[in-house]
Amino acid sequence: MHFAIYCVDKTGHQQVRANARPAHLEYLKQYLGQIVMAGPLLDDEGTGMIGSLFIVDFPDRAAADAFAAGDPYGKAGLFASVRITPWRKVIPAS
Repeated sequence: MHFAIYCVDKTGHQQVRANARPAHLEYLKQYLGQIVMAGPLLDDEGTGMIGSLFIVDFPDRAAADAFAAGDPYGKAGLFASVRITPWRKVIPAS
């Protein structure tokens, strides 16, 4: 089942993001088979990172929750909010 994980950074936490980024990227390598797509959310200018978006494929919500809980960004206290919701691909058709 696919899930969208939408994470919004706390204001003023750019250094937390920068410090945790190497561990975050290393963590994601463990899940390359489950990550459909992932990347940072950007500010209106398209230059600053303000959050993260993942589309992931896990067997159930508990696995998606565990993935999000294990992210070094989250463990570092970067996120003001994390929303996980089931997601279905419609376009383009597979």
